[in-house]
Amino acid sequence: MSEKVADIPIHTIGFSGADVPDPNVINTCVHCGLCLPTCPTYRMTGSELASPRGRIYLMKGVTEGRISLTDDTFVEQMGLCLNCRACEAACPSGVMYGGILEASRAQLQRVKEQGVKDEGGRMKDESLNPQSLISNPQSLKMGVIERGLRKVVFGTLFKNMAAFRTFSWTMKAYQKTGLQSLARKLGVLDKMKMTDAERMLPRISDQFTVPKGQIYKAEGERKYSVALLSGCIMSTAFAQVHEATIRVLNKNGCDVILPTGQGCCGALHVHGGDLDGGRELARRNIEAFEKQGLAQLDAIIVNAAGCGSTMKEYAHLLHDDPQWRSHAEAFVAKVRDVHEFLAGIELNRQDLKPLNIKVTYQEPCHMAHAQRLTAQPRKLLKAIPQLQLVEMFESSLCCGSAGIYNLTQPEMAADLGARKIENALATNAQVIATANPGCALQLAAELQKRGKDVQVRYIVELLAQSYGK
Repeated sequence: MSEKVADIPIHTIGFSGADVPDPNVINTCVHCGLCLPTCPTYRMTGSELASPRGRIYLMKGVTEGRISLTDDTFVEQMGLCLNCRACEAACPSGVMYGGILEASRAQLQRVKEQGVKDEGGRMKDESLNPQSLISNPQSLKMGVIERGLRKVVFGTLFKNMAAFRTFSWTMKAYQKTGLQSLARKLGVLDKMKMTDAERMLPRISDQFTVPKGQIYKAEGERKYSVALLSGCIMSTAFAQVHEATIRVLNKNGCDVILPTGQGCCGALHVHGGDLDGGRELARRNIEAFEKQGLAQLDAIIVNAAGCGSTMKEYAHLLHDDPQWRSHAEAFVAKVRDVHEFLAGIELNRQDLKPLNIKVTYQEPCHMAHAQRLTAQPRKLLKAIPQLQLVEMFESSLCCGSAGIYNLTQPEMAADLGARKIENALATNAQVIATANPGCALQLAAELQKRGKDVQVRYIVELLAQSYGK
């Protein structure tokens, strides 16, 4: 942080415009350091700046004009953070770190889009980091490739579910026709340096979940009426998890509705600094569930931890939108993680059949830290007869997935993924249970790399298996 303020273009000094990190939140931090042991990047590096306290110090420096928005250390640390929110759960002062991190990333993304000028007013000729083709704040010049990919990925695929399903069918064809096996055999992926990234590609489901307003009736007496978020990747690569979720909810007296018009929750946009993109998707989902009859629903069910966390923060995201603020608040009041919902009702234990397996639970960050749901998933696992739950060491430490973090920060993601799997394998469990698609992909890829015959399953899949076909 050796840059002199006098040498920096005026538009890079301090935060400006929309989505400025709230200085009141920044100043709430009392620098006690209780967050440090919970922070994955601090534990991996031992660097004070790679901790929540260190990053808040950098944010405060930018706010006060002592540090440039384009300072290398600031840019690096905003990108290195996993946004796992473990610090929030540990903070005695209640610092809402996730909000100021996402706002800082939005500020950086704006600089990338506008370009960074040198002292003479010329555009800096910074080469694009190959690892930042989708989104990496460390590259402060948005090149043609990155701009195009962001437009396709964030501007089209995740905003248009028909396009997303078409892309998913293409990936399914890649897997089914033998092209995947051929590419791996010929070493094409190695030459393109995409081996690790391609290993993260999930096995696409044979049947997609397409929301058309359909209703899946409760078995026996109807006690609840709930709507399910179909989302993006959950509706294609993890459609079998939706099937399991509907099955379990039906067995527990729920009519399950799939509102038409819904789509991606916006989590990747929000975490990546595209807050406007996240707001657009939030409004779309709120409208879709309102048309279904929001007031008549007992709950909006989400079976992906990252999606649930973002949806529960729609009111914060739309706080400054007078037209949508009250709608967002009413929507958020209905959102329930599926484990949260099932643990809060009288669970149908009568129909649960024994599963004689040893399971360890990997806690998704946005389940344990953002939503503060730790007991509920374990309660459901323990409800399955003969299932043996064995706790792993550091179960709530981030696995390194964190949205697209394994693409933007592959080294740190790989180190955290290896650490997580080491802890999981030490339990000798046959199954690693989780509740988030990114976690499932990260764990499965690391197991595949090691050639380990251990399954990664969603908790609702285990419940559905226990309920029987």
